[in-house]
Formats: sequence, structure tokens, C-alpha cells
Amino acid sequence: MKIVFLAYHNVFEERVKGMLDDLEIDNYYEWEKVLGKMHATAGHLGTRTFPGYDTIRMIPFLEEERMNILIDKVLEFNAHAVKKSDQIRLYALPLERVV
Repeated sequence: MKIVFLAYHNVFEERVKGMLDDLEIDNYYEWEKVLGKMHATAGHLGTRTFPGYDTIRMIPFLEEERMNILIDKVLEFNAHAVKKSDQIRLYALPLERVV
């Protein structure tokens, strides 16, 4: 089992939702208006200088097949991102138990 965290600029909400809908992923938790900055980017800090926010979704995967397809979709999305700060970040971690 794995748990995935997706971090992305909130303007891409509909595209990320479409990815998850295509994979029939409807089990997640979402944090909105997250402040964040990746290495070598201006970041989304909710200020006039660094406008916008990020969103984080936490998604548990009991089997890795769909997770791997999601990873491929994220890589494809990132290949077409105009700026590095427009890329989706995906963090996959071991998940020991779901109760």
C-alpha cells in the first residue's frame, strides 16, 4: 500500500480532478489555499508579489497499478508545463495500515 500526496497550483484544479475522475479515484482528502514554493521557483504564497495558492490531495492506494498510471499522467502533464511552478508534484510514501 502507498499514500500519494499531489501538490499543484490551484488554477489546475479541473485538470487534476479530470485525471482522478479518469482513473476512478474518489478516495482522497484535500487541503486548499496551501502556501508553497519549490526549488528555483517564485512559489504560490498568496501575496501580491507571489500570487496564488497550491492545493494538496492525499490519496491512499491499496494496489499500485492505478498509482503508476497516475504517475504517468502527472509526468505527461509536467512535460507540457510552461513554468516549473506549474508542474504537479507527486510524493509517494509507504502506507502501513488503513483503519
